[in-house]
Amino acid sequence: IITSLTLSLIHILGFRCAGEEKRVGTRTVFVGHRPVSETDAYVEQKFCDNRIVSSKYTVWNFLPKNLFEQFRRIANFYFLIIFLVQVIVDTPTSPVTSGLPLFFVIIVTAIKQGYEDWLRHRADKEVNKSSVFIVENAKQVKKHSEKIKVGDIVEVKADETFPCDLIFLASSNDDGICYVTTASLDGESNFKTHYAVRDTTGLQTDDDIDSLTATIECEQPQPDLYKFVGRINIYRSNQEPVARSLGPENLLLKGSTLKNTKKIYGVAVYTGMETKMALNYQGKSQKRSAVEKSINAFLVVYLCILVSKATVCTTLKYIWQSNPFNDEPWYNQKTIKERDTFKILRMFTDFLSFMVLFNFIIPVSMYVTVEMQKFLGSFFIAWDKEMYDEEIKEGALVNTSDLNEELGQVEYVFTDKTGTLTENSMKFIECCIDGHKYKDGISEVDGFSHTDGPLRYYGKCREELFLRALCLCHTVQIKGGDNVDGLRVNQECWTYISSSPDEIALVKGAKKYGFTFLGHEADYMKVQNQKNEIEKQRSLNLTTHFECFNLLFNSVLGKFLLFCKGADSSIFPRVQQDEIQQTKVHVERNAMDGYRTLCVAFKELTQEDYKKINDQLSEAKMALQDREEKMARIFDDIEADMHLIGATAVEDRLQEHAAETIEALQTAGMKVWVLTGDKMETAKSTCYASRLFQTNTELLELTTKTMGDSDRKEERLHELLLEYHKNTCTLRHAHSLIFFCLSYRSWTVSQEYGLIIDGSTLSLILNPSQDSSSSNYKSIFLQICLKCTSVLCCRMAPLQKAQIVRMVKNTKGNPITLSIGDGANDVSMILEAHVGIGIKGKEGRQAARNSDYAVPKFKHLRKLLLAHGHLYYVRIAHLVQYFFYKNLCFILPQFLYQFFCGFSQQPLYDAAYLTMYNICFTSLPILAYSLLEQHINIETLTSDPRLKISDNAMLQWKPFLYWTFLGSFEGLVFFFGVYFLFQNSSLEHNGKVFGNWTFGTIVFTVLVFTVTLKLALDTRFWTWMNHFVIWGSLAFYVFFSFFWGGIIWPFLKQQRMYFVFAHMVTSVSTWLAIVLLIFISLSPEILLVVFKNAKRKNHQVRNERIYHNASLLWRGASVLLNTDRLWGSNAPFAPRERLPASHRVIPSCTKKGQKVLTRGTAPIRGSRCISSAFSVSL
Repeated sequence: IITSLTLSLIHILGFRCAGEEKRVGTRTVFVGHRPVSETDAYVEQKFCDNRIVSSKYTVWNFLPKNLFEQFRRIANFYFLIIFLVQVIVDTPTSPVTSGLPLFFVIIVTAIKQGYEDWLRHRADKEVNKSSVFIVENAKQVKKHSEKIKVGDIVEVKADETFPCDLIFLASSNDDGICYVTTASLDGESNFKTHYAVRDTTGLQTDDDIDSLTATIECEQPQPDLYKFVGRINIYRSNQEPVARSLGPENLLLKGSTLKNTKKIYGVAVYTGMETKMALNYQGKSQKRSAVEKSINAFLVVYLCILVSKATVCTTLKYIWQSNPFNDEPWYNQKTIKERDTFKILRMFTDFLSFMVLFNFIIPVSMYVTVEMQKFLGSFFIAWDKEMYDEEIKEGALVNTSDLNEELGQVEYVFTDKTGTLTENSMKFIECCIDGHKYKDGISEVDGFSHTDGPLRYYGKCREELFLRALCLCHTVQIKGGDNVDGLRVNQECWTYISSSPDEIALVKGAKKYGFTFLGHEADYMKVQNQKNEIEKQRSLNLTTHFECFNLLFNSVLGKFLLFCKGADSSIFPRVQQDEIQQTKVHVERNAMDGYRTLCVAFKELTQEDYKKINDQLSEAKMALQDREEKMARIFDDIEADMHLIGATAVEDRLQEHAAETIEALQTAGMKVWVLTGDKMETAKSTCYASRLFQTNTELLELTTKTMGDSDRKEERLHELLLEYHKNTCTLRHAHSLIFFCLSYRSWTVSQEYGLIIDGSTLSLILNPSQDSSSSNYKSIFLQICLKCTSVLCCRMAPLQKAQIVRMVKNTKGNPITLSIGDGANDVSMILEAHVGIGIKGKEGRQAARNSDYAVPKFKHLRKLLLAHGHLYYVRIAHLVQYFFYKNLCFILPQFLYQFFCGFSQQPLYDAAYLTMYNICFTSLPILAYSLLEQHINIETLTSDPRLKISDNAMLQWKPFLYWTFLGSFEGLVFFFGVYFLFQNSSLEHNGKVFGNWTFGTIVFTVLVFTVTLKLALDTRFWTWMNHFVIWGSLAFYVFFSFFWGGIIWPFLKQQRMYFVFAHMVTSVSTWLAIVLLIFISLSPEILLVVFKNAKRKNHQVRNERIYHNASLLWRGASVLLNTDRLWGSNAPFAPRERLPASHRVIPSCTKKGQKVLTRGTAPIRGSRCISSAFSVSL
């Protein structure tokens, strides 16, 4: 009875957890949807389905949501109001003049954004409609992935991706082990081992797994990929329930891929948008470029100008009409009545009429041109042959064309490491034993016989001991090969797999010298030694945050040995101090070369020690509370007083030209941060190899290792933050050794800082305890980061990556950020940054699918930012300024005309000219310019990163005011030039006079030719298309004017333009005035171009003279002081590239007032007094 009541209570609580998840904080999952008692009815639980949604719109909300987003733009909303005013109020212009451009903008933008979202829908459908197999009633049922429910038992086969988060129940392996890769989650493509609870490992068929009755109690969905807490309760008939703890090693995450295992069974615990992968996605929001923000600011200015013009004209109109002789005629009784009765209303409608008359100062057609420029310009990125990768047969991809210009304004680059900077392919380079170096030059026959000096402790066996450590102290597994009598044959077919790629490299390195790892057999590891003998040794693998242990009984030596392998920072404090120095030299040299270094140590144990340690570890592993702390205390006891054997050097291969790309980005003024989920040592070595860290960079560490005791972590963090802040944020105390300045370059030598932080420390900084001393952690940390030349963040969870990006993005000045990565773990930071770039990696396309741009390799980032981004920014900045300029030229004469027509709202231009000015006459030349202009050659932009334009320089207020002044000047010239021409209204020999429409047409003709020729003057890169649209637009205007005025149009009430243009061009005075006014209008621009060219030539001549003299001085100093060996060909006067890391000059103080030059860390002798001699020479 008690058992029945307990089961019923569990069932009720389980159902309540499903309905009250947020309050309880846990959930209960019924495996296979079976109740734990046959007497209980199963009530289906309410969890979300397994659909993944990354799209933004649906069929039902596309229209209202898209319209809402578009009318958030000031210009769109403004022209909507103007259009409604023209429809409601009697205005001097037709509603078509405002409505047609507005509707065209809205439709084009909606089509473009709808197409982009349709691509996301298609990608989601591909994932949601993929086929999976679910076990129901001992049979496999094929369903779509979106149909999976929490509690379903799912079968996943080799090389398939897990469709949701699963608790691992059983696999095709008898030991209940499976191997997965999580490249799309944490960026690591290496194999990770997962385990099923031992009570379910035998359920290897559909019938067996369907007979399982169990419940799983676990935490509610949370985004941390490395944490999971749960418990499985297994019920058997006539037996007490069995409870087993569940941890991260039992959870198979959505997005991971099953490897080296035929199949597994798992039960779904988190589905759809509740999976850890989905929870690490940031919500999609509309990214807006800095250019669009500048446009809005400029629009506000022009709106103020527009309102001012309308107010002035309205006020002056009523001042003008206050004179009875200027008012309406006395006999118009209706006009008198309206004026007396609705005076305020008339003033308001007059104000609106003037607003409509001058509304063309706001360039709504600019948005059409900008959208077309972005959409069409994005094809140039996709068509770039230099960004095409032959390996994957793909090129660059543009998912969002709204951010093309942002590529040229990036200030911070946040990059993933694995698969982005590196190929994740490691190679064994060398090793040292007792300070003696061994490299590839030693053959397998000779073994390690080429050494100099005696070997201590074990003599010749010392080398074999080192090799055995490499073969036995790891987590490597073997895939492939034939197994005969417990031994693997056909070694050529073997594949080593491991969660750490450097372990595979070390095992291969040991195999190269005669010690071959043959695999596992139960609790034993098999090794083939140099004598081709098979050694079978019992082992116990242990792993901590910093070291990998292996406790084994060596049958050859007849002793218990504890091998330990880890980073030098972890091994050196645990070994005899007199053994460190000779190995430390090799470790530091290899680290400076960018290699991944590991140290190997060992310790002898007695049989009693072995038994005691084994019992302690077995007890600690069974603990459900504080398991990690209990095992850490055991490790502290057994890892003391070890003996150092040697060290290894492994190369993690960088992607091609990755280091050069980072160096180019830094030269361009961008700061590069590496955000990775990888270990600190591996990431640190990669940063050195990729030139992110230089040999003279002082590293500041904020990691778990530097935090020390867990009881005072926050106190220690506070101390370190204050110390680092003092070092970095005060005046740079490192003395400058040489200061060299040319007109275009300055070079100083000072201390560089680099910061290293891990995920747990970042959590303390971003989420401190609620006390006053920790409230400013984030502010101090941010100041330190911004002062460092480079930052490495390791062991980062995906959401932590996004937090870092958000923190920098929201700093003072709002710098433009860019994130680049290749896995699903990078999606959050890709979505958070201003610009997100995905690498088309080999392990999934989640990053590429959710990014704004996708490229095959990291090296393509250089051309994307320095060439494409630079040109897109220059083009669109010129486009924006040009549109405001030409519309000011267009509408200023209309404003001045009101002073000569009694403020009667009489248009200066015909309605056809008003409508077609921005749509037809002046739109194509600027569109072609914004697509094709190259003011600097692409090759030059790519090779010289210093040409990057920073801080949105072309859209600041200074250039905006210059363009505004230019537009105002030319508008005044247009109007008053023609006005003075009309002082004598008889412009023909027969005495015929020209009227107001001829006046307006002459002004409009000068206007069209001037703004078009202004663009021709700005064009530096001429193509046939530029010639076609510039001269074609002018020809089209002339043709249209003849055509429009040469026919009597039946749909027009007034034929006011009939034969006006043809009549106008018959006057010689008109031709002379047009040519003269065009020249006067363009004269400031022509003079500015001439002045700039002359100044540039003088600047080049002066630089060459200074450069030549300085080169002679430097060569003389080099001869006298013998500094050629210091600088080589990299003297400051020779190349423009950065000096190599090994040749950087850093200050080194010896005695008071004395300085020497150092190369790396060793001072160069014979260089004393060089600072004084060099300064005197200069």
